[in-house]
Amino acid sequence: MTSGHNGASTPEDDDPFGYLYADGQANGAQPPSGGGGYGYPGSVNRTRAVGQRQYGQPAPTQQQTAAYGQVPQQQGAYGQPSAHYAAPETFPGGGTPTAPQQPASRGGGGGRSGGPNTKGLLIGAIAVVAAVVIGIGVAIMGGDDSDNKASGGSTPTTSQSAQPSRSASASAAADLPKTDAKDLQLGGGATVASDVEGAKSDGGSYVTNLNNQGASATWTIDGIPKAGVYTVFAYFSAAGEDQSMTLSVNGKTFGSKLNLGNFAHAKDGDFAHGWTKTYAWPSLKQGTNTITLSCQAGDKCNVLLDQLWLKAGQVKN
Repeated sequence: MTSGHNGASTPEDDDPFGYLYADGQANGAQPPSGGGGYGYPGSVNRTRAVGQRQYGQPAPTQQQTAAYGQVPQQQGAYGQPSAHYAAPETFPGGGTPTAPQQPASRGGGGGRSGGPNTKGLLIGAIAVVAAVVIGIGVAIMGGDDSDNKASGGSTPTTSQSAQPSRSASASAAADLPKTDAKDLQLGGGATVASDVEGAKSDGGSYVTNLNNQGASATWTIDGIPKAGVYTVFAYFSAAGEDQSMTLSVNGKTFGSKLNLGNFAHAKDGDFAHGWTKTYAWPSLKQGTNTITLSCQAGDKCNVLLDQLWLKAGQVKN
């Protein structure tokens, strides 16, 4: 093959931008059709603003093609929005904007919007929590029962108490001994009489003639439940001057004297109106004890002795 002109250039030798150069124009290069060269306005299809196209009508055509190397002028007068930026509703048939629709209310009206049933959810949550708490309680109780059965023990109930109840205390107090003076062991010339009214013993009897040195009345008490301080009461009558006698517990003198004052303020010799009571707080041992009231030297013993009784602890009534 010899050098020379081989005719028209092959497609790969085509320069799409040849029309831009003098040699290209000399060889007959022409700019591509369609209103512009490559990379120039009019060389590609333009996008259309939303709502610009009207269905059923011919599409708008380009009114003016830009000159070579110039940008086409925007349509519309000064101060008026361009069609490329107009809202869809500004075009014919674009429609009128409306407010967004609200969801229909649940239950058929009343202006209340539909939403989650928070009250129902709250009730359900409370029910679940209550069920869990009850289950835990049952499990704990069941575990305690099994542990008790395994160890052979028992769990105290609310009806059991380490402290004595009031009824038990009252029962114990009622079981403590009480005696009529006529049933006591008398000595030193003391005797039983019933001439003066007002005695509480059976048959209105009482112990008299205690106003002699060595006279005594001894009470033997069986069944003291436990050692401790007790209150011994004596029902007696004194008239005129206050009296006092020696009190002995289990053969030993207790305190100074047992006060047998004229607390009823009876006149001298008027024993029928002088009935009253006195008390002392001796310490007793468990089981059997003896209490003796005697007239010793220096005592004043002109009294009538009716009854003796005990109460647990230090009491006054």
